[in-house]
Amino acid sequence: MSERRVISRAPILPERVRKIGADGFAFVPNRFLREGFFASLRPNERALYLLLVLAGDRNGMSFYHYDTISSLLEMPIDAYLAARNALIDMSLVAFDGTRLQVLSLP
Repeated sequence: MSERRVISRAPILPERVRKIGADGFAFVPNRFLREGFFASLRPNERALYLLLVLAGDRNGMSFYHYDTISSLLEMPIDAYLAARNALIDMSLVAFDGTRLQVLSLP
């Protein structure tokens, strides 16, 4: 009979546990991985989604201009537009012509 190993859920560095603070806090829901959203995205779409999560305010709103986003991601404008449109089509982000909003998962 094999011995079952118990894995501790305690943080490795408790003094470094992430908290909401003055410098903000971005998160990706666990469902993003569990329900296949991560696996369904192409690399450029994943990169853009992560940047928008990091850049967004508490309502998920990002005010970064497309050329800033393209520069940060080192992504040509046409690749950015394809990734943005794919995220919109998947109902992961909304775009009003100026601003982007990361949405709750569908």
